[in-house]
Amino acid sequence: MNRYIQYMYSYPHKTAYRAMQNVNLKNYMTNLEGEGHSLYLHLPFCESKCGYCNLFSVAGCGKSQMDAYLDVLPRQIGQYREILPESTVFGDFTIGGGTPLLLDPGQLVRMFRMVRNGMPLGAECQIVIETAPKQTDREKARLLKELGVTRVSMGIQSFADEELAWLGRYHDSCRAQEAADCLKEAAFDCVNFDFIYGLPGQTGESLVDSLGRAVSFSPDEIFLYPLYIKHGVRLERDGKDAMLDSDHTYTLYGRGAAYLKEHGYEQMSMRRFVKKKGSDSIKAEFRECGFTGALALGCGGRSYLGRLHTCTPYRTTRQDVLQEMEAYLEREDFCPVSHGILLSDEEVRRRYVIKHLLIHPGISKGAYADSFGTVVTEDFPILRTWTECGWVIEDSTFLSLSEEGMGLSDYIGPQLISENIREKMLEWERVNGQENHLLQGKPEKL
Repeated sequence: MNRYIQYMYSYPHKTAYRAMQNVNLKNYMTNLEGEGHSLYLHLPFCESKCGYCNLFSVAGCGKSQMDAYLDVLPRQIGQYREILPESTVFGDFTIGGGTPLLLDPGQLVRMFRMVRNGMPLGAECQIVIETAPKQTDREKARLLKELGVTRVSMGIQSFADEELAWLGRYHDSCRAQEAADCLKEAAFDCVNFDFIYGLPGQTGESLVDSLGRAVSFSPDEIFLYPLYIKHGVRLERDGKDAMLDSDHTYTLYGRGAAYLKEHGYEQMSMRRFVKKKGSDSIKAEFRECGFTGALALGCGGRSYLGRLHTCTPYRTTRQDVLQEMEAYLEREDFCPVSHGILLSDEEVRRRYVIKHLLIHPGISKGAYADSFGTVVTEDFPILRTWTECGWVIEDSTFLSLSEEGMGLSDYIGPQLISENIREKMLEWERVNGQENHLLQGKPEKL
């Protein structure tokens, strides 16, 4: 069994989105009424493209191109502000990429000023930014603190230089340690480090060594990501995708997860490990996901407005990303929706189950019944099968992944993809010249 089918961080996947006509954001902005919504800004610029990266990002852009991108933001923000409900308050604001800290200090200040002046951020808004070791120094760390950033997530991936070179990362372990020290010194409310496991030749000892060096900085969170080599990335072009081994990756996952648990981190999902404060265990409180809205700024981010999900067409090659960015720079009206998907009742339920099952504490049976008026295990009988397998634990109130089930999240999640969405994703793969294993297996039907 291949345990690594797909990372289900959202549903449906962007490859299921299609061209849309006669759809306008102003008719869906009521989904952003009140508090608790998310704002996202995508900055698609990188110094270099990592060997495994298939994200909407591009390397090689200079200051003038980044300035031109920022020049468009006030127009987009102004148009969105005009159609936002008066009651809208964003509870969190995330800047992703790309590598946002590729912007120089002046550009960062300008970007923050535009968003703060134009968007209704809450008084206690959590502000999150992504970074990489080469772009993280004391000056920028201090600046982010002054700008109100509360959480910084840095992709270290490994502290072993040979593993970094294999992945196509453009920093070394020394630089990663310096960057980690800068973030610790700045004392953000939350610091997260990302690591990758599953490289051919990577050992449990080398993974544990990297995690040990990470733990020495006492980050609040550590994310462990299995290595995926998707179509079109450099590692695939170099023929390294054939070197991946699911059993090897799963063994490394077990070593890494066990090490973090032994050193004071609690597992919230297959990827997320949160540092316990003192000897107290972290209570995984239930929060309903999927009903609050998210609005994206820039080019490449997703907006979630009730049943409407919208995003720039999914692109991975440099040429295609640059083409989409050029269209963004020239766009006059940001309210018409040209690409996205409208979810049916079935897809709304599937999204709910996927988003809750894969994260502790799991699916609240009562909350599901209140939201949909049905019983979750009757809508999704496969949950009973997984309970019998020992992958799901059921008690009087929750359906939660067991420890074994947690480690199989990238196998379990894709089994919940609907046949309709699966066909759309397969069609996208065929059009884009892919023959991928990620959609093996029949989905559970409602």
